[in-house]
Amino acid sequence: MFKKLSAEFIGTFWLIFCGCGSGVLAAAVPEVGIGLLGVSLSAGLALMAMIYAIGGVSGGHMNPAVSVGLAVAGKFPARHILPYILAQVAGATAAAAVLFLVASGKASFQPGGFASNGYGDLSPGGYSLAAGFVAEVVLMALFLFIILGSTHRRATKDIAPVVIGLSLTVIILVSIPITNTSLNPARSTGVAFFAETAALSQLWLFWLAPMLGAVIGAVVWKVVGEDG
Repeated sequence: MFKKLSAEFIGTFWLIFCGCGSGVLAAAVPEVGIGLLGVSLSAGLALMAMIYAIGGVSGGHMNPAVSVGLAVAGKFPARHILPYILAQVAGATAAAAVLFLVASGKASFQPGGFASNGYGDLSPGGYSLAAGFVAEVVLMALFLFIILGSTHRRATKDIAPVVIGLSLTVIILVSIPITNTSLNPARSTGVAFFAETAALSQLWLFWLAPMLGAVIGAVVWKVVGEDG
């Protein structure tokens, strides 16, 4: 279990540091020209690489909602949910702390939202709580459905990390304007600690919506995709 939790900590650290780091660091420098697509690809490729690296150790969840969804689908022991979530949140928070330390090395650095998630005034596009909730639930449900389908024994498992990583890239492209893309309560929690906004007060949504979406995705998969 120690190896599994260590792998989840490291994997979540990598995912948050690269995914959020591309937004906090690279996207903040116009000359780099990374843009929305670059941020999306960064997160998708980071997820893809780490699933290959730790998938055989811990399953490569790196997301509390994924752990819950897999448990609902019968693919993960329910008794391991809490330890996994603690390791994931710890990894995300450590990554955010290191990212903040690096970013603050620039004299003109202002934390601002610090890649945090939000709705209303904290939404990049000014989207409402309802819009953010629906987007996070629906996209997480579909993401979990894709994870279950691409890792099913009927699927070509060697390309599962590619499918999952590219799916995250597409999801981020769609949802950054709405909530700045959570789908991952650990990701939302880690960066919220360092934001200068009221991100912590809105954090509840980015635990509730992805968790609900993951449960829906797991249930739909059991009905539609799982063997009878």
